[in-house]
Order: sequence, then structure tokens, then C-alpha cells
Amino acid sequence: MGIRGEVFSLKAAAGSGKRTYFFNVKENRHGDLFLNVVESKKNESEKFERHSIIVFDEDVDLFIENFKKAADFIKKTSS
Repeated sequence: MGIRGEVFSLKAAAGSGKRTYFFNVKENRHGDLFLNVVESKKNESEKFERHSIIVFDEDVDLFIENFKKAADFIKKTSS
């Protein structure tokens, strides 16, 4: 097990440099895996705000399926 239960992590800095996204796979104390998606951005006072969602193992497929649909919608309507 990694730091704070992290077993896998990716960092994606947004092109504008204002936001960074983290995609962390973590393991709880029972050995169950979950996805933790975190957005980090600086606020007006130069402090970092963090917002996160947790997607449990049994919900990952549903989450990915609907995430792709939402992303496809954005791509189609913003082009």
C-alpha cells in the first residue's frame, strides 16, 4: 500500500495552469479499491482549494460510461 493508501496516481495540469486534476486509486483498510478524483486550484488569496469525488469500485464502470457521454456531449456542442 502507498502513501495514505494510494496504489496509483496521475496528475493532469490544465492548459491554463489554473487547475490541476489528480486521479488517485486508493485502498481502504479493508483492501477495497476506490477512485478519488481531485481538482486543485488557487483562489484569490493564493491558497489552494481542493474539491474531490470518490467513486467506489462497484460504480467505476457506470461512472466511466456516463463521464464519456457527458464529455462527448461537450465536444459536440462546443465545436
